[in-house]
Amino acid sequence: MSPNNKTPGVIESLQTEVENFPAPPHFVETAQFGPEIYQQATQNPEEFWAEQARALHWHKPFTQTLDWSNAPFASWFGDGEINLSYNCLDRHVLAGNGDRVAIHWEGEPGDTRTITYHQLLGEVKKAANLLTSLGVTRGDRVAIYLPMIPEAVIAMLAVARIGAIHSVVFGGFSAESLRARIDDAQAKIIITADGGWRKGRVSPLKPAVDEALALATETPLSVEHVLVVQRGENDIAWEEGRDLWWHEEIAQVDDQHTAQGFPAENPLFILYTSGTTGKPKGILHTSGGYLTQASFTHRAVFDLRPETDVYWSTADIGWVTGHSYVVYGPLSNGATQVMYEGTPETPTWSRWWEIVERYGVTIFYTAPTAIRSFMKQGREVALKHDLSTIRLLGTVGEPINPEAWLWYREVIGAGTAPIVDTWWQTETGAIMISPLPGVTATKPGSAQVPIPGISIDVVDDNADHVGRGNGGLLTVTKPWPSMLRGIWGDPERFIATYWRTFGDKYFAGDGARLDADGDIWLMGRVDDVMNVSGHRLSTTEIESSLVSHPSVAEAAVVGAQDEVTGQAVVAFVILKKNQTLIGDSDQASAILTAHVGNHIGAIARPRQVFVVGELPKTRSGKIIRRLLKDVAEGREVGDTSTLADTNIMQLITEKLR
Repeated sequence: MSPNNKTPGVIESLQTEVENFPAPPHFVETAQFGPEIYQQATQNPEEFWAEQARALHWHKPFTQTLDWSNAPFASWFGDGEINLSYNCLDRHVLAGNGDRVAIHWEGEPGDTRTITYHQLLGEVKKAANLLTSLGVTRGDRVAIYLPMIPEAVIAMLAVARIGAIHSVVFGGFSAESLRARIDDAQAKIIITADGGWRKGRVSPLKPAVDEALALATETPLSVEHVLVVQRGENDIAWEEGRDLWWHEEIAQVDDQHTAQGFPAENPLFILYTSGTTGKPKGILHTSGGYLTQASFTHRAVFDLRPETDVYWSTADIGWVTGHSYVVYGPLSNGATQVMYEGTPETPTWSRWWEIVERYGVTIFYTAPTAIRSFMKQGREVALKHDLSTIRLLGTVGEPINPEAWLWYREVIGAGTAPIVDTWWQTETGAIMISPLPGVTATKPGSAQVPIPGISIDVVDDNADHVGRGNGGLLTVTKPWPSMLRGIWGDPERFIATYWRTFGDKYFAGDGARLDADGDIWLMGRVDDVMNVSGHRLSTTEIESSLVSHPSVAEAAVVGAQDEVTGQAVVAFVILKKNQTLIGDSDQASAILTAHVGNHIGAIARPRQVFVVGELPKTRSGKIIRRLLKDVAEGREVGDTSTLADTNIMQLITEKLR
């Protein structure tokens, strides 16, 4: 598209397409769902979702599927009653599957626990009785600030069992961030641990809780008790009457508890995401619709065979992927899954692949950031291990560049395992766009098609469809079961954030493009779109181009102010170990700038390319580009408290000086 022929609001897409891979014959032959599922869902989306909902156990069956009369506040299966804990546990035990392994858990130091559905149900019943004894009732909020240990799953299911609301806070958040979430949700109880293992040492969780509760804020403290799981065995402060040991309290309660049904729209959880105003947004999800879509997508997208599969999502419990595809999706489907406490490089970069080999993992779901980290180490790290049990791979969290996609398929999937590249958000609750492995011919780097029952469009600023070959704004055009029901305590912010742009369409905040086949390619957040000489360019596409160079392991791109072009492309790259094609930093800048120019076009060539040892990332692996933008524009670096390693920005800044 020439500069003189641009449509307002259209994000330019300059990359060429890559080859696709047909669904493997054995997946086609045995797939649980065929192409006809799309037709069924398109003809009557509400009946399609009602059919998926009926696969769950309802204490009181629903008669109404969707009420959209108070848009954008949806009600799904509103007159039905359901209990999510019962659906994840009791019904599997009653069906005779109590001895099936629910969780193979491995701690970072190497300790392990194998928990069956029968055992997990017993623990959840006791935890439900414990919370009830502490005064937690339906609608109360319980904050959970735990490492990746079984008690995190037990706590979430116990809260759901009694109709309360959990607010899981990622264990890497600071005391200030924790207190802000406690205050906003008015949490009655906090469940934490004395510590959790990470990178060979115990991270202090209970001390962070103590610090958070001691902070002076405008909001009176709502917390009555702190339940502490003994994990790290380190010395901690103790406030008598408030602080209680989980293991001591749980030993005193009964293991009998009858789950009752709650209305389908009973709130299930609040999960906080970053907001542009600086105040976190409490994304609210309810019960029946959320579980319907989480359960269906886990079954369909991953072609789940609960009798034989061993599934592993590497997501932390503190993020929405941990909610939907570690807890509610897998357990509602009776799956056997792996949980791991620590980091992929502890004690060596072989750790994940040792776990895959040890438990015979068949379905593996992780983030592109992790894949690129393994690319940097070299394929020999993974290939030392027997990964032959893997039959399906998945990615989540950000767009995956084709180079990483192809490496993932060839090295981890032995060149045969299909990859489901999934797009969804905290707000959507469950997967919205993804190939189906027995149906879709997959394309490296493309999330491809909406799942059955979901309606997606890519539009320009005027809400007009952009057409094939163009980029624009990703929208959801019809309500879906697992959609957020609001922002906790702030309905106006909910409307303004997600619905004001296009009125009757949910605006996701992401850019996307449609290729010649109409398949969807995610282009990252719209606020990561640069305007270079009047061209709106996606940082994701330029990063993907950089990583396609054989010497580059990872890249981050930002738009920096430029007197001539308005914004200029500035790139930060990590080179692969033992690469020989690029010499010093000056040579790297010239080679990679030319590479992007050849791959995408001259308009996308970086003004500068900096070779760095690491990129600023949160503990969940997301790159914080605003900090790189500070460096690129010569400003003081902003708040680094959410970084996994707060020294990274100092090292980058010193190197660039």
